[in-house]
Amino acid sequence: MKIKLDKIFSPTSIAVIGASNREHSVGRAVFQNILSGGFEGVVYPVNPKHNSIQGVKCYDSIKDVPERVDLAIILTPTKTVVKIAEECGKDGVGGLLVISSGFQEMGKEGQKLSQKLLEVSHKYGMRFLGPNCLGFINPALKINASFAHRNATPGKLAFISQSGALCTVILDWAAEKNVGFSHFVSGGSMTDIGFHDLIDYFGSDRNTSAILIYMESLTDARKFLSAARAFARTKPIIVLKAGKSQEGARSALSHTGSLAGNDRIFESAFRRAGIVRVDTIEQLFDVAQAIAMQSIPDQNRLAIVTNAGGPGVLATDYLIEHGGKLANFEKNTIEKLNLILSSNWSHGNPVDALGDSSAKQYGEAVSAVLADKGVDGVLAIFVPQAITSATETAENLVKIAKNTHKTVLAAWMGEVQEARDILEEGKVPVYKFPESGVYSFLKMHSYGQNIKTLYETPPNIPMNFNPKIEETRALLNSVMAEKRFVLTEQEAKTLLGYYEIPVTHPGIAANKEDLNKIAKEIPFPWAMKIMSPDITHKTDIGGVKLHIENMEVAQKAFDTILENAKKAKPKAEIVGILVEPMVEKRYELLIGTKKDPMFGPVILFGMGGVATEIYKDNKIGLPPLNMALAMRLIERTKIYELLKGFRNLPSVDMGAIQFLLYKVAYLVMEFPQIQEIDLNPFMVDEKGGMVVDANIILDKKMAGKTIKPYSHLAISPYPFNLTKKVKVKDGKQVTLRPIKPEDEPEILELFKSLSRQSIYFRFFSYVPKVTHDMLTRFTQIDYDREMAIVAEIQEEGKKKLSAVVRIVQDTLDNQAEFAIVVGDPWQGTGLGNMMMDYILDIAKKMELKKVYANVLKSNKAMVHMFKKRGFKLVSQDFDTLFAEMELA
Repeated sequence: MKIKLDKIFSPTSIAVIGASNREHSVGRAVFQNILSGGFEGVVYPVNPKHNSIQGVKCYDSIKDVPERVDLAIILTPTKTVVKIAEECGKDGVGGLLVISSGFQEMGKEGQKLSQKLLEVSHKYGMRFLGPNCLGFINPALKINASFAHRNATPGKLAFISQSGALCTVILDWAAEKNVGFSHFVSGGSMTDIGFHDLIDYFGSDRNTSAILIYMESLTDARKFLSAARAFARTKPIIVLKAGKSQEGARSALSHTGSLAGNDRIFESAFRRAGIVRVDTIEQLFDVAQAIAMQSIPDQNRLAIVTNAGGPGVLATDYLIEHGGKLANFEKNTIEKLNLILSSNWSHGNPVDALGDSSAKQYGEAVSAVLADKGVDGVLAIFVPQAITSATETAENLVKIAKNTHKTVLAAWMGEVQEARDILEEGKVPVYKFPESGVYSFLKMHSYGQNIKTLYETPPNIPMNFNPKIEETRALLNSVMAEKRFVLTEQEAKTLLGYYEIPVTHPGIAANKEDLNKIAKEIPFPWAMKIMSPDITHKTDIGGVKLHIENMEVAQKAFDTILENAKKAKPKAEIVGILVEPMVEKRYELLIGTKKDPMFGPVILFGMGGVATEIYKDNKIGLPPLNMALAMRLIERTKIYELLKGFRNLPSVDMGAIQFLLYKVAYLVMEFPQIQEIDLNPFMVDEKGGMVVDANIILDKKMAGKTIKPYSHLAISPYPFNLTKKVKVKDGKQVTLRPIKPEDEPEILELFKSLSRQSIYFRFFSYVPKVTHDMLTRFTQIDYDREMAIVAEIQEEGKKKLSAVVRIVQDTLDNQAEFAIVVGDPWQGTGLGNMMMDYILDIAKKMELKKVYANVLKSNKAMVHMFKKRGFKLVSQDFDTLFAEMELA
């Protein structure tokens, strides 16, 4: 696909179909922009109504153009576009840019045309950008294939927008700010080429340092998140997402023809993928500049140095309000500042150096706070004063920034453009107002934390987890067969029990006489609740009574609950009264799931109980979860401060909460029939937790329907189905299974078992030290993009990994690179051959077209393995061979 997208974004020949001489027409603007932009390839105007366009010979149709062109730009009326696309396909055009409007945004008829356009383009192997877009600009190749009113200057930022109008605004803003672009793309409706394609393409572009996106909607969340996670570490992805409010979401719908999803879920998804989210156009570029120029802060402890008190106070207020921390200085730092500054300085953070401090004093103050171990970054604020030179102070700050690994940002206020230019040229991001600097600092920290979480090595789950999947499936099928879509609480708790989730075990009283039977099984005190598939919020209608101490109170509660239920819901089906032991634990939590139409199931965690909707202290995560991701979800809530131990109260059993989140995530991953789960409350203390109330709602649309396993998820889960057992030559049993993040310690041990020769054969060089970053790249993979199979063995009662084989997919070209390493103690056992055959079989199931590898000629065993399987071997140089095999 990279070659196909090259035909669009890096063409050597272009046909403009619908080019025009008519003033103020799109056809004239696009053709004129290509000519005036300096495109060094060949451009052909196509329009049967003209002999020439702007002095260039014109052709009646694409088939009349004298050569096969890379890119055809279609600017014609909507009803003609599909026919013209067909003609382009027949003529061998490489790709299309469809600027014409009137497709998805125009309702059902437009959607039908979009589908026909997609079918035609794929029939001929063409990709297309648009429709309903402004076009694109590739400044490096001097291609302005758009009807924008100005060109873009070359730079390192790739910009992608769903709004063409916003593109023109940003071009004006960028010209004023001297911001350049590697690519500038208006995606329009994104019927074919979507965000994920563009992230893959620009992520692989050496001239792009960051990817900036203006997003209104998303059509393929899974592919988008997969692409973003693949590149977020090396190329920051910064998104301005419109449609936060319900009103904004409706506007996005009418504008792009797609439904904007729940904004909190977008926020969670961006965090999971390592994406930075911003709120304004200016922030989009400010944050990109800051990440490109400066080191990412480890924590969010900011020191503020200013020569004016007011701006320092404003910066502090903004920092604290938005979750940052004002760094606490060490005693030694205060002593240094006492020697540098006049006696009237602020003696704390922010450092008010006062208006009479010299450029030298100001710089020394910045250096002093940067040396403090409790400081992660400095915001230097300068207000023009008659005494201090703005340019000299800027020059000093640039020198200081070059000699520190910490974040240095600047806010030079007032009319001091020369000083700002000095700072920008010296790679110090500079802002007109201090709040902008604080915002960038916090977003840089957020980016760093997201990337850390993305590649954090999770601890193993605390015990074996063996859910009863078939029993769960049978229960759900039986409920849906009865055309019921709300489980009774007893059914819900039975289902949760199948997933080893701790629940109370209730009795059911159909009448008051049943209470006496239940009393023999469940001791007082009791909790009593209405049991009805039509009543989900029991407390709201007076359907719950707690602390029932004896039978007399229980019988009165029975009558009261029934009376309340019948009064509130007269048509509700009443099964009976649920009776269960009263659970007394310190905290009530909410753990729930919701099936989002865009992102699939999401996990909700936070404060529970009857006031959960008032306090709204909850956060969202995306499955799959591991123990580390579950912990990050817990930490983001306010109630976490209580859960971890507050004042004299002990910490709760945090592992029990993490493990429960892990189990709930796997439940909704396995069963797309589940629409919602509401475990409220889950009661917990230092001795563990218990689900007291459970509500499970099923998805009516899934009745009688089957889908591809895990296709409802936004993130590919661990592929358990690829686990199998084999025997090597000496008869030992080996488990072949996909790699997982928790394997990092064992992979390190495998590296230690490799000889220098084995390392050289695998990496074509000697690896002096295996780092955590290297290991996370090997163990934390996206199963949609690559596959790594490990060989797990048991030796002396201990799990070991003896080999790893992997294929890393190039999503742009649908092929994958192959690599394998077998630990020296296990070489010669036939394990390498088994693993190679297995991964090639997986590659075929992934529908890859080709597998390739580089191999040293001196690696005789590997060369033999390639030859044996029919790989073509081509000598690249004195040392290496290139091996490739086409897959059926």
